[in-house]
Parts: sequence; structure tokens; C-alpha cells
Amino acid sequence: MSLPPESREEAIARLNRSASDLEARTAPPLSHEAAGQAAAGQAWKIIADLFGGVFVGLAIGFGVDHFAGTSPVGIIGGVLLGFAISVWMAWRTAQRLMAEANKHGEPKSVPFDDDEDQGV
Repeated sequence: MSLPPESREEAIARLNRSASDLEARTAPPLSHEAAGQAAAGQAWKIIADLFGGVFVGLAIGFGVDHFAGTSPVGIIGGVLLGFAISVWMAWRTAQRLMAEANKHGEPKSVPFDDDEDQGV
């Protein structure tokens, strides 16, 4: 007995559903410690983007000042440009992280811990 013919779009949709189901079944659960480390790594990346942009802008501005002879203008412009670029990079990283978090759905609520109030 042969299967009824399916269109190319139906076949692709069926294969995509099968692939996403397989990925969901085989993905290892993420522990709280691993999730915390991943979040800390992303936070350090944003901080490095912020400081790195300013320092690179400072270096470029210093180079422009050295070769062009425009003493404070290059450094000031380089720092401002580096800061603007670093804020844009940090914003882009935060947007990507928010999109990834929204893809996984709402976070689960954490039960209230009464141990702190009782001094235990």
C-alpha cells in the first residue's frame, strides 16, 4: 500500500516538526549552576563590549592626534565614537539574549523561602 503523495511544502513542514521534536527530546536539561554560569558569561561579554569600545576609540583617537597633530580633538572624538559603538554592541547583545529568552517561554516562578525570616 502506498502513501498518498504530499506536496513539497507539506514534506518540509513534516520534516521540520520531526527535527524540532527530536531536538527537544535529546537536549540535555540545563542545571541551575550551568544556567548561572551562562548568564554570568553573557554579562561579562556585555561589560567587555562596553570597556573595549571605549579603549579602542581612545587608541584610535590617540593615533589620529599623533599623526594629524590635532591634540585633544582625536582623543575626545575617539572616546565618544567608541562609547557610542560599545553601547550599540551591548544593546544588540541584550536584544539577542531577550529574543532567546522569549523563545523559551515565561520563566518559572520560584517558591518563597521562609528560612531567612526564621534565622535557620
